[in-house]
Amino acid sequence: MNPEIAELERQVMELSQRLANLRKEAVLSAEIPDYTLETLTGPVTLSSLFAGKDILFAIHNMGQGCRYCTLWADGLNGFVPHLEDKFSLVLLSKDSPEIQQRMAHSRGWRFRMASHGGGPYAKEQTVTPGDDNMPGIACYQKIDGKIFRKGSAEFGPGDAFCSLWSILSLAGLSEDDWTPQYSYWKRPDPKAMEDGGDNLCCG
Repeated sequence: MNPEIAELERQVMELSQRLANLRKEAVLSAEIPDYTLETLTGPVTLSSLFAGKDILFAIHNMGQGCRYCTLWADGLNGFVPHLEDKFSLVLLSKDSPEIQQRMAHSRGWRFRMASHGGGPYAKEQTVTPGDDNMPGIACYQKIDGKIFRKGSAEFGPGDAFCSLWSILSLAGLSEDDWTPQYSYWKRPDPKAMEDGGDNLCCG
């Protein structure tokens, strides 16, 4: 291995540990409102999404119009049973519950989902100050029936919340070289085509 790469990886590990320690020591926010959100079964409160747990992770998703948010959710979907063993988890977006359900079914997502509709929750709990529909994750803690924000982070190309970027970097690719898609075109079998594939000119 290139010694410079090995040294940078060591530094990244050390910085990641420092970041984890700072997040652990971070002071809780002031108490936040018990927002009302929409689901397929009707309105729910943020407090009800804790479902008896002390910690709630809320994934902030920009909705069906964002390929990148879809990529992050696809990756995090595999962690759902691991996280839900100890915590509560919900994916929030501005999309209606009906659109959320269609998206979840098409992707095989297992998240509980709720819509903030672009309302007060999106504006006040954004992970990116000044932008009310940005992707990320927020961690909430319930203490004596009150809700506090424990921490949050933005999602973006190259971040640590989507492992695909690190895998791509091993092939020498960055976020500038590859863009996620909702689905990927596959070359059909020429034998199954009426023209035998003679006019198959792309892919």
